[in-house]
Amino acid sequence: MEFLIALVVVGGIIISSMVKILNDWERGVVLRLGRAVGVRGPGLILLIPFIERMIKIDTRTLAMDVPPQDVITKDNVSMQVNAVVYFKVVSPLEAITKIEDYYFATSQLSQTTLRSVMGQYPLDDILVHRDMINGALQEILDKHTEAWGVKVSMVEVKQIDLPKEMQRAMAREAEAERERRAKVISAEGEVQRAERLAKASNTLAGSPSALQLAYMQTLTEIAGDKSNTILFPLPMDLLKPFMQLENKN
Repeated sequence: MEFLIALVVVGGIIISSMVKILNDWERGVVLRLGRAVGVRGPGLILLIPFIERMIKIDTRTLAMDVPPQDVITKDNVSMQVNAVVYFKVVSPLEAITKIEDYYFATSQLSQTTLRSVMGQYPLDDILVHRDMINGALQEILDKHTEAWGVKVSMVEVKQIDLPKEMQRAMAREAEAERERRAKVISAEGEVQRAERLAKASNTLAGSPSALQLAYMQTLTEIAGDKSNTILFPLPMDLLKPFMQLENKN
């Protein structure tokens, strides 16, 4: 009876080492007596017991967070930058045989590349041209990880932390720029207003009747406010018809 139980246990161990099932996003690198003999999967995989073993590789796109890195920009500004790297294994065989730990290696390479690339740009370019920096990071990482069977599809700089002094300086600069724009807009408005007034003045100067109508309209608008007493001179032009009539008589 004990022999039968031991036989069942040994048989279960052998079967479990022979039969493997891989998901659709998984691949298995098969090693036969320590030598890589190929990639299998997905689905049911049969191995030779005690001779072959399999290492599973996830071929889905992985998102790896790059921890904050201390960076000194080209114009000597200190800051901290973190990023996220999207990559996947495109060659499971190379990911196992060419590098000990492709995930750890990609993480370390991402950190050093982030510091190196960010140090090549001044602060203004980093803040304005972030897409260009993301592209440069992706190109460099993909070039180095290609030998490991890893494809870096995208790199995104997530957050840039500036010192408090630099933040205050940038806030003052932005406020000064807004004030400058406001003054320029106000000055342009005054120029346009002066041009319109000059044009209206020339038009009224060429037509006395239009000038009188404008004067009467102004008086009408002033008279609408009944809370004040308004004294205004009477134009002599309005009295000319009566003066001419008096002279005839």
